[in-house]
Amino acid sequence: MNILFACHRFPYPPNRGGKIRPYHMIRALSRQHRVTVLTLAESQEELNAGARLRDYCADIMAELMPPIRRWFKAYAALPTFYPSSVAYFDCAALRARVTQLIQTQRFDAIVVHCAFVAPYVAAVRAKRKILDFGDLDSQKWAEYGRHRSIPLRYGYALEAWKLLRFEKRMAKCFDHCTVTTHGEMADFHRLGIGSSCSVIPNGVDFEYFRDVEAQGLERPGSKIVFLGKMDYFPNIDGVLFFANEVFPRIRTMVPDAEFLIVGADPVPAVRELGSRPGITVTGFVPDVRPYLREATLSVAPLRIARGTQNKILEAMAMGVPVVTTSQAAKGIQATPDRHFLVADAPTEFATCVLDLLHDDEMRRRLAREARWQIEQTHSWDRSMELLEELLHKPSC
Repeated sequence: MNILFACHRFPYPPNRGGKIRPYHMIRALSRQHRVTVLTLAESQEELNAGARLRDYCADIMAELMPPIRRWFKAYAALPTFYPSSVAYFDCAALRARVTQLIQTQRFDAIVVHCAFVAPYVAAVRAKRKILDFGDLDSQKWAEYGRHRSIPLRYGYALEAWKLLRFEKRMAKCFDHCTVTTHGEMADFHRLGIGSSCSVIPNGVDFEYFRDVEAQGLERPGSKIVFLGKMDYFPNIDGVLFFANEVFPRIRTMVPDAEFLIVGADPVPAVRELGSRPGITVTGFVPDVRPYLREATLSVAPLRIARGTQNKILEAMAMGVPVVTTSQAAKGIQATPDRHFLVADAPTEFATCVLDLLHDDEMRRRLAREARWQIEQTHSWDRSMELLEELLHKPSC
């Protein structure tokens, strides 16, 4: 097949949530098909860093769109019915290139990751058209609103309403829609979007994260690690919650406990945490595996979470025990107390962490069970087989 694949972020290197899923989709599709990638980059540096994407596709149509232009478009959309988060990815130059492309090429299939870029190809005809929502962004924005104070709460609620109208409209332009979890699919149907929908779970790169040095590691000490991009609101909220309400309880019982916040672009409120005893803020690191290898356990204290948390999958693949919230746990096909520990209240969360710090056998058991579980349920190979099946269905 000749496939046009559109995604909202330049999908290489696959080092953050918005890039990992489209990268694996492109890589899998390119094994049997000719793939043209349609995407945006924020800078020439991002384009240069992503040069190896050409190993996985026939052609790349990428336009540079600096953040300042994106934010201008997003703010301009505020008084309109058009979602600002969609306007943020609206590039006239890329639209023109798509118009030119479809005059010279015919595509058997169009696959879009993230509804934000669906407008570029909504009117383009193909035998198969699949819209991979990943997560439902309208519900993500609604959740943001519930955790913000007035007047931001109303702004997020308005954007969520705009996005839901937009998602319903875009879904009708495609044969089939996909999401990452069964919870997202239930929301998809509950919201009355109306199109056919199925689940393609997120996976984890086992070859990359199943580090030989980590196998059988006893994980002594008391290092607690958090992975995540630190200018992303759910990560910021989760880290502040843990640092302010959970970690002090842990330090009372384990004075030498360390909390490592590993992720790029920490905002000032996160950077400030690095001045507190026992807390380290790394900023960008080229490889998270050394931090996971040295960690006693990993935490995902997210109070706002949609879809699958890659940070949890990566820790489990490395054999690192995980403590997470019930909200973040929803996107992982695993069982609390068997594959990870789940808690929401500060005292309960601290108790789970302390239990793991003090119990070597519990850490080993969780690590062993977790690694086996995600190998069965979060394999990129199996997920991409589902995508391939959708492409070949007589009618999606």
